[in-house]
Amino acid sequence: MDSKIINIDPEILGGTPVFNGTRVPIKNLFDYLEAGESIDYFLDDFEGVQREQVLKLLEMSQKLIESSSNILHENFA
Repeated sequence: MDSKIINIDPEILGGTPVFNGTRVPIKNLFDYLEAGESIDYFLDDFEGVQREQVLKLLEMSQKLIESSSNILHENFA
């Protein structure tokens, strides 16, 4: 699997961030999770997306949130 998780290309869905190698918007995963659906349910609906991509994206998102929280906390402390 390619290590690149997200692809942003103006030729694919007008530059909407998608899972690399697909036309599946990253936002779709978060929409499914917000609706209470499982990762497996998402993967069943979007067969081109690999489980490893989803897990890596969630890990990246967690790190981004943690670092953002630290920055915000430092600015408000």
